[in-house]
Amino acid sequence: MLGRTSKPRYIVVDGPIGVGKTSLVELLAERLQARKLLEGPDENPFIVQFYTDMRRYAFQAQLYFLLNRFRQQQELVQFDLFKQSLVSDYLFAKDKIFAYLTLDDNELALYERLQPLLETRVIKPDLVLYLQAGTDVLVRRIQARSRSSERELERSYLEDVNAAYNHFFFHYSETPLLVVNTNEIDFVKHKEDFDDLVRQVETVRVGTHYYVPLGSRK
Repeated sequence: MLGRTSKPRYIVVDGPIGVGKTSLVELLAERLQARKLLEGPDENPFIVQFYTDMRRYAFQAQLYFLLNRFRQQQELVQFDLFKQSLVSDYLFAKDKIFAYLTLDDNELALYERLQPLLETRVIKPDLVLYLQAGTDVLVRRIQARSRSSERELERSYLEDVNAAYNHFFFHYSETPLLVVNTNEIDFVKHKEDFDDLVRQVETVRVGTHYYVPLGSRK
């Protein structure tokens, strides 16, 4: 963990499906000349089946994500954060959000024996950006990007995911946290909003903070 006067070197951007995590990671990585770490959900061989039949494929999809994320995190042990910054589109600890939403009691009991053992070996980020959006906004963004793996997603599932994310990050205190409501913000199309966010990112040190968009300030 960096000191209070240092700029964050390892930044995580997280939030529910369709909120715009990867787009913001791309922008931040370019601006900060940082390496990107992307989880690539479409690489999960169970993801299409999961969205079609969640009860049947939840455990397989969950374990794949957990172990693949852990493998990526272990590669960071060799990464020199003093030479180059890193921006990722997921927080390892958030894996639990989907486990509690989708696994049955027996599967969850097994998951809870494995996940904490892995999490203790994961490097904590210097700053987490939690991107929020209403479920209607998420639905529109998911439809606009038209990924084949997401065609079977039901609104009720997105509502549950959104609520679970809000609950998780309301109680999150492991690292500095910047909460960003993206309902009315498009960092890709509006450079001034992105520039302002970067200034916020570079000044957050400890605790939880809430980003106020430029247009909302008086």
